[in-house]
Amino acid sequence: MHIGIGLPNQVRNVTPSIIPRWALSAETAEFSTLATIGRYAYPGVIDTVALGAAAGATTKINLLSAVLLAPTWPAALLAKEIAGIDGVSGGRLTLGVGVGSRQEEFVTPGLGLAERGRRLESDLELYRKLWSGQGTNPIVPEGTRQVPVLVGGYSARTMPRMVRWGDGYIGGALPPAVTAPAFADAKRAWQEAGRPGNPRLVALAYFALGDTEIGLANIHHFYQHAPDHIAKMVVACTSRSSVQQLIEDYTRIGVDEVVFIPAVADLDEVTRLADAVGSSAQRD
Repeated sequence: MHIGIGLPNQVRNVTPSIIPRWALSAETAEFSTLATIGRYAYPGVIDTVALGAAAGATTKINLLSAVLLAPTWPAALLAKEIAGIDGVSGGRLTLGVGVGSRQEEFVTPGLGLAERGRRLESDLELYRKLWSGQGTNPIVPEGTRQVPVLVGGYSARTMPRMVRWGDGYIGGALPPAVTAPAFADAKRAWQEAGRPGNPRLVALAYFALGDTEIGLANIHHFYQHAPDHIAKMVVACTSRSSVQQLIEDYTRIGVDEVVFIPAVADLDEVTRLADAVGSSAQRD
């Protein structure tokens, strides 16, 4: 089991200059991954900016968008940005994508909420072509690699997308008992599709180990427009014991990595989480 940590890019009204310092602190603490949470209609820092800042501030730690709302982007533009960030990082980026569900997130003219699932499938195919340099006018440098892709979501099309275009599945920040069936579905779909090996499985959870009151308020604000049954189930670890219990639960499920997403943009939270994780799991 590997343990990652999120960047505070979507903590409400985050001071953007904390992001590179947070990234370096997380690498020093030997977390496996730095991840972003993706939304546009919120007072935070967009995924690609946060990941680019983290790429420049670090040398070893993996990078992940968890998840980026890909259908809100023009596909070729996102493919080029992701390839650039991956190149700057020396090949440390994984692109986690989801379809999104709220109209206000779709700010690009012509890219609305309708048919977003169909667009995602078309976009994933285009990313692969562009990263391989196909086309009359290649848009990425020679030697650009195929960036690994994780697919998130719970619709009927999620697993077919994952096994066709992706390298694994990323679950939402819900209780392990709720996400376990999706992880089982991902494994089963992978095997039935005849893909070699196993899909990479990543779970998410929020944490607030310092000022828990502010942290929980920030999480509530972030999910204030989500369906009640989702908002009430979002996992927020507020103690060392809850962090360790979550790791144990996901270890039993067979998840490869848990990424803890910060609810407070306080640099001391990196150290607090590292102390809470302790020796109960690998962080490299």
